[in-house]
Amino acid sequence: MNNALKVNQEKIVSALFGLAVGDALGVPVEDESRESLKRNPVHNMRELGTHNQMAGNWSDDSSMTFCLAESLCKGYDLDDIARKFVDWIFNGTWCAGDEAFDYGNVTYKALNRLHNLMQLHRKINPKKGKHEMECSNGSLMRTLPLAFFMMNLPVEERFRITDEVSRLTHGHPRSSLACHIYLEFARELIIGFSKQEAYRNMQHQVNAFIHSIADMQEEAPHFRRILLEDIGLLPEDEIQSNGYVVHTLEASLWCLLKYDNFTDTILAAVNLGADTDTTAAVTGGMAGLLYGYDQIPKEWMDVLAKGDEIEALVKRFAENIK
Repeated sequence: MNNALKVNQEKIVSALFGLAVGDALGVPVEDESRESLKRNPVHNMRELGTHNQMAGNWSDDSSMTFCLAESLCKGYDLDDIARKFVDWIFNGTWCAGDEAFDYGNVTYKALNRLHNLMQLHRKINPKKGKHEMECSNGSLMRTLPLAFFMMNLPVEERFRITDEVSRLTHGHPRSSLACHIYLEFARELIIGFSKQEAYRNMQHQVNAFIHSIADMQEEAPHFRRILLEDIGLLPEDEIQSNGYVVHTLEASLWCLLKYDNFTDTILAAVNLGADTDTTAAVTGGMAGLLYGYDQIPKEWMDVLAKGDEIEALVKRFAENIK
């Protein structure tokens, strides 16, 4: 392809390891309040805690991200992505430990539906919905591999694929738009823009594109603080970090724009409290892109679960999307 944008392996390694590290840092303190974490902030990997996991174990955020990356090694096949997700939740594929944990009700119900379709040998069809429950962050947390896979596709195709993959579990268009914003920002970081340049470029491109799609025009006001303002300028007490997809995206962008190194960025995300693993995973993927693999603290990497398996996957992924 002429003028094709290149994606080097280091970007993929740093992004996916950054995501997994953020996830693992957040797992032990998920659902803790911001006030509690101000008194006893996370500075390093912890064990046990909320989910009684070993230090370095990551959750559904990373598991589903790795499932998506593994599927994309063979090209874009929505049925195969769905099978990988189903195999994760029911059989423990790409789990840090013995079985899947910490998945939400929306994800479970959607994957159970897909499992039933597979049992009946029916075609996988992403669902559409307007229920507010489907505005949780379960598709945003796992979408990052698409940024690499879609680098040289036109924006219309990037949005179509993003929307389909999001709707495997989260049928609401708000979830799809959140994923699109995140991936467009990640794309700018992959190209090599600074975080402020990437943010401004994303705002311009997303605002221009979504005016052509009725569902997205309706959803755009929910992202006003991201798309029309500078989310990084807001004070911390105006940033929420629960499981609502808009809040997760806002919190992650806020951390990235406010702090200037990998460690401070990720720890800020974890210590916001509430949905700590997902906020930190989404933040970690972007911080990995921005700061690189070498800036991820070695003491975190040393205890990260299945590091060799992750490394093998990301290398395979990089080789297959050149």
